[in-house]
Amino acid sequence: MEVYNAKKAAPRGQAKAARVAKYGAMRFGEYAAEWKAGQRDLGPSSVAHLESLLSIHLLPLLGSRRMDTFDHKVVEGFIQTMERNGVGLAAQSNAFDKLKAILLDADRLGLFDDSPVLGVKAPQYDPKRVAIPSPAQLPGIRSAGDDSFRLVADLMSGCGMRNGEAFAVNLNNIVADDVYRISEQVNRTTGGYDRLKHRKPDEYRDVPLPAQTRRSIEWYAEKYGTFDGYLLRHPGDPSRPFPHYHIANQWQRIKRAGKTDIPDGMVVYSLRHLFASNCLTHGIPITDVAEWMGHKTIEVTYKIYRHLMPGSISKAAQTLNLDLIT
Repeated sequence: MEVYNAKKAAPRGQAKAARVAKYGAMRFGEYAAEWKAGQRDLGPSSVAHLESLLSIHLLPLLGSRRMDTFDHKVVEGFIQTMERNGVGLAAQSNAFDKLKAILLDADRLGLFDDSPVLGVKAPQYDPKRVAIPSPAQLPGIRSAGDDSFRLVADLMSGCGMRNGEAFAVNLNNIVADDVYRISEQVNRTTGGYDRLKHRKPDEYRDVPLPAQTRRSIEWYAEKYGTFDGYLLRHPGDPSRPFPHYHIANQWQRIKRAGKTDIPDGMVVYSLRHLFASNCLTHGIPITDVAEWMGHKTIEVTYKIYRHLMPGSISKAAQTLNLDLIT
């Protein structure tokens, strides 16, 4: 019986050893590509979202790492790096969820003695924890960095742009005195201009352009000039797009200096949240806000910003009562 059990177990043990040898030496980027190919139940928008998370957050930091070197410290280090880079909590949470799914798949193949995500505290995205600067804090924040930081702050808080969209600001995209057309972004990974998130090439969205934000664009263009209409360029090479790290590095210096009134937990992306807050607290319909911010569904907007909407049951009862009084 012992001989029989040994013979029966040997092929299974050998098969596992072969899997561990094959996939353990594989780089994360290669493994993630195989894993992604197996996600056949995803719709086009979900595939685009997955590809965005991989290219922007996962592959730049983990793409060349061997699969058999993952442990909880590596995963925690990944989360801490996202925090240092000023990645928003929603993006942190989504990126961690995808990393966890990939590593659990590898764990089922037997690559790890202990799951690398076991015991790791996931980024806790809670809309009520979104740190948004107040109108009183905004002037100090926007003026705490250089002129490029000021322009980016004005674009994100005034038009609801994502970081990369603000970096691609172009004078030619002012399509009316009060309308800006967001048509591209600076891709964090490639450093080049790219299509918008959740959009096909050549798709765009038109957003409100407050007079103050338009004046900020025109002021910067007059002071520094443009390159094919683009305002922000690489500090060391004007022929190249504006790099993501330039604003991220300034933000870290501003926080370390401790001279600016900044709400706890605020990241640069919070300036975009300020746009949504400003819209919703002034009664602008959430359907319009979702369109202007480029969310793939209104449910995303509602989940993030529902607590900012000024409505309440009591207020609704008072409003509805106005036409019921006889």
